[in-house]
Amino acid sequence: MGLLVDLGPLITSFFMLLAIGFSGYETLKSYVFTTMVFAGVVIALYYPYYFIQIGTFKLTSLIIPLIQIIMFGMGTSMSLDDFAEIFKSPKGVFIGVSAQLGIMPIMGFLLAKLSGFPPEIAAGIVLIGCSPSGVASNVMAYLAKANLALSITITSIATLMAPFVTPLLMKFLAGEFIEIDVLNMMWSIVKMVIIPIGAGLLFNKLLGKNIQWFSKLMPIISMVGIGLIIVIITAAGRDSLLEIGGILMLLVLVHNLFGYFLGYWYARLMKLTEKDARTIAIEVGMQNGGLASGIANSLGKIATMGLAPAVFGPLMNITGSILASYWYKKPPKSGDIKG
Repeated sequence: MGLLVDLGPLITSFFMLLAIGFSGYETLKSYVFTTMVFAGVVIALYYPYYFIQIGTFKLTSLIIPLIQIIMFGMGTSMSLDDFAEIFKSPKGVFIGVSAQLGIMPIMGFLLAKLSGFPPEIAAGIVLIGCSPSGVASNVMAYLAKANLALSITITSIATLMAPFVTPLLMKFLAGEFIEIDVLNMMWSIVKMVIIPIGAGLLFNKLLGKNIQWFSKLMPIISMVGIGLIIVIITAAGRDSLLEIGGILMLLVLVHNLFGYFLGYWYARLMKLTEKDARTIAIEVGMQNGGLASGIANSLGKIATMGLAPAVFGPLMNITGSILASYWYKKPPKSGDIKG
């Protein structure tokens, strides 16, 4: 009807009311966060000037500190005991990490080549593929009744490897799209990942048992942080997103779904149990979009290279929730448990 430009408040209200409605049903609660993110994205698309700059302060400057807070929260939820799974199930850990570092980067490169996008936007698709999984994958593994210990271990190892592996993969796979300074990217990821997680681990060791409320508060802070990052990136890259948004969403969705599919069947091919294969499918398909956004921002390319991570985040939460709900209702058969 030609009224799309005036529908911002109505569409925003729709998503917010939908989130309120979802919160009243146990089976739909996992969609509340994603629905609220969509509401934020709509606001950013219609009123981007509120999320680009306040006075002389550019809001993109908040992205890296927010990533550091999220990583600190991840560290507080971890302990050295989480890495015991390496010794209990080394095969599952090796297969999970190798699948994540192999399947998603290659898929990202192929999709970037096919996209025909400007180089920096195409590089963003490779970037999301070269990033490790995040806390969201652990949540979905829990909801799917998969192997949560294995999920946490794969996420932890892949995240700690990210400062060294992600820049090398980007140099190899995205070097034809943009110039990659490997050492500079390594240091940026160390500041965003290793230092905050190390501080979180130390905090958990020294004070974790004495402040239980903090462990309940950090996931909420992390979700708000991720939502704010997505909104800021959407506002910064609004014009590009409106131009190529539909195609980008399709490519990102294909990337995400192929991650689940190939991760699952790679694990089954390697004779892992059904439960572990489901875990690895989730770990491979769900990437740390927040970290990818932080890397894009550290390179000064948040409005272009940061678009794919911003789109990937909400989409993977929707598909991950659907997959987790499906597997929750369909537990592994007794004959499949041993693989």
